[in-house]
Amino acid sequence: MSQGRTGKINYRCPECLFREVDYDLLYEKELDQYYCRRCNWEGNEFEILRLYSVYKRKYKDMLKRYTVEDIMAKDE
Repeated sequence: MSQGRTGKINYRCPECLFREVDYDLLYEKELDQYYCRRCNWEGNEFEILRLYSVYKRKYKDMLKRYTVEDIMAKDE
């Protein structure tokens, strides 16, 4: 989830991302924590990556094409 340039990765706020808002996290070096100014979320890098994996599940079948037969078979 970087900005597309080399260097430090800019993480997006996972809580804002769940609400379809794209907002960068800020890093506090003394506490080794990331935080969001928009929603007051705080967490470390491990927690960010864990929440990203939960977010990715939402789009896991985005490129799969479902046919009418697939949908009808699921309802039975």
